[in-house]
Amino acid sequence: MNTRKHTKCTFSNTVKEVQMAKQAKTLNERELQKLLDFVSKTKNPKRNRAIFLLTYLAGLRIGEVAALRVCDVQANDGAIRSQFTLNPDQTKGSDSRTVLLSQRMQSELAAYVQSIRVRNVKQPLFATQRNEGFTASSLAQVVNGIYKKAGFDDCTSHSGRRSFATRASSLGISMRVLQKLMGHKNIQTTSVYIYASDDMLRNAVELI
Repeated sequence: MNTRKHTKCTFSNTVKEVQMAKQAKTLNERELQKLLDFVSKTKNPKRNRAIFLLTYLAGLRIGEVAALRVCDVQANDGAIRSQFTLNPDQTKGSDSRTVLLSQRMQSELAAYVQSIRVRNVKQPLFATQRNEGFTASSLAQVVNGIYKKAGFDDCTSHSGRRSFATRASSLGISMRVLQKLMGHKNIQTTSVYIYASDDMLRNAVELI
């Protein structure tokens, strides 16, 4: 592998991710519930709900969601894993990363997996109407389309991940911990994802 070319490509991808994240609107809990209410009326509502929540509750990139297989989230005994590892082919950069799932996210995935027919544990976790796996691009189109139809014009496929980072920061989770949860090599990249809302600023002042 040409190391210089790979490093340049990885840097370019990181810059692009940061630029798109800056533009993505974040959603608070009330807005997220409004989105999920709309999702419940779409085609494939259980699939779409799980997709959105993996970005909001686990901070996954949309490309990582598209790359998930059933065996990544479901153990041999059928239980949903509390954490799993994405290999380099499933995530950005050249390294694997570990994703931790909250109990709420595990419950959401358990309900979703029960609703699908699993023929092979290595099949895509999320499939199109043609029963094919999504690409990062095709899944982003689906997500962005739902945002627009739900009235969230400023939201993009980066909104869930940015909302995850912003909420974690507002709850006092340290930047170093958040960096690990986001799978970033550079802590400055993590800081870009955090939106300082008026409520966060007010809460900070009240703590002083």
